[in-house]
Amino acid sequence: MKKFLLSTVLLTLVGGLVLVGFLLFRDQAGPQMTLTPAEGRISPQTPFTLNVKDVESGVKALSVRVQKNSREFVALDEEWTDKLVSRTAEFSLKESADFGEGSVKIIVKATDASFSGFGKGNTSTQTFTLRLDSQPPRISVTTLPPYVRRGGTACIAYTVNEEVKSTGVTVEDLYFPGYRQPDGSYLCFFAFPYYMTTSNFAPRVTAEDEAGNVTSIALAIKPLHVEFRVDTIPLPDSFLDSKMQDFTDEFPGQMSSLERFLKVNRDLRKANRAALLSIGHKTSPTMLWSGRFLNLPNASNRARFADHRSYMYKGQKVDDQYHLGLDMASIARAPVPAANNGTVVFADDMGIYGLCVIVDHGLGLQTLYAHLSEMHVKDGDTVNRGDILGLTGATGMAGGDHLHFGVILSGLPVQPLEWLDQRWIRHNITDRLAQ
Repeated sequence: MKKFLLSTVLLTLVGGLVLVGFLLFRDQAGPQMTLTPAEGRISPQTPFTLNVKDVESGVKALSVRVQKNSREFVALDEEWTDKLVSRTAEFSLKESADFGEGSVKIIVKATDASFSGFGKGNTSTQTFTLRLDSQPPRISVTTLPPYVRRGGTACIAYTVNEEVKSTGVTVEDLYFPGYRQPDGSYLCFFAFPYYMTTSNFAPRVTAEDEAGNVTSIALAIKPLHVEFRVDTIPLPDSFLDSKMQDFTDEFPGQMSSLERFLKVNRDLRKANRAALLSIGHKTSPTMLWSGRFLNLPNASNRARFADHRSYMYKGQKVDDQYHLGLDMASIARAPVPAANNGTVVFADDMGIYGLCVIVDHGLGLQTLYAHLSEMHVKDGDTVNRGDILGLTGATGMAGGDHLHFGVILSGLPVQPLEWLDQRWIRHNITDRLAQ
């Protein structure tokens, strides 16, 4: 009996030792970690994201120390009682603002919740070396026009003293990229949006370097007020019933012609404007155009840029929108020339614009040719000033055969008349850039 009890005790002890050993030695690997960013230049404001994972035991503790020469501070120190397999932590180096320029070490230590080390857990330590850069870039504007008209375009040339990851001009929530030229300087076309007033037009040139430091400088350019026309567009049933049949695919279902018109004039117009913003990024970093832009030959102007239209149905106002181009009419199915040299970046149907061609002229500057009956070019084609892009028509929301000609700047419609005026181009763009 005693031997049996002794054997049982021994087996229990051995089993316990085996269990303890299993718990102590089954997980000998520390957590895996990923730091973003893990290299390159940083600033004290750079946001860091640390992802830590331990599938076997979960993550128990995490710390981040930052060292530069003899100086050090703790950027992160966390410990948890639960055993989550993965954790994400964020931190910055704001306390390093007075460290000065130079190399810094970010030392990350993560501990799992295993029984290894008699309950201490496994610890992984990894050191990342990055370059601390706390100096924002310096911008020097070399060319600036004295004024810009409401709805119009301005151009600046400037230099930045270091490599940057982004630069351009901001106008409220709009961003017009600057494009680096072969000589190292930057060119940027930006707009005084048609819907703004002189009191809230405040353009700023900005630059963000590789470390995340940002410089923003106000541009001393005078905004000139321009009053746009107010127009009234009647909506007869004959137009609605015939034209809205073209939009049943976009807006199917049972609805009146007026209801479908309002969806097209509001929702589809909004979607098409968003598409222009996207297409505006498909641009050459250099200027492709030269000289005055061409208009449709022998054409009369039927509607102007930024006309504020009130749409009337049976004497009642049902909608209002801005007309953001020039409506030019000559003869039916008239040949449409490219306004200037460039590359076709869109040639397809686009909602309210119907069959539409968009030509890129570089630096975010593009021209739009809408309501065509035929297109004679395709995406990627190179065109020269005067090349025929297609024929005028009445596709889209056109009430009759004409060309809707627009000038687009980084996706925002601007005043086309400026680009049809050789004197304006010379005074505001080419002569200033030559200087």
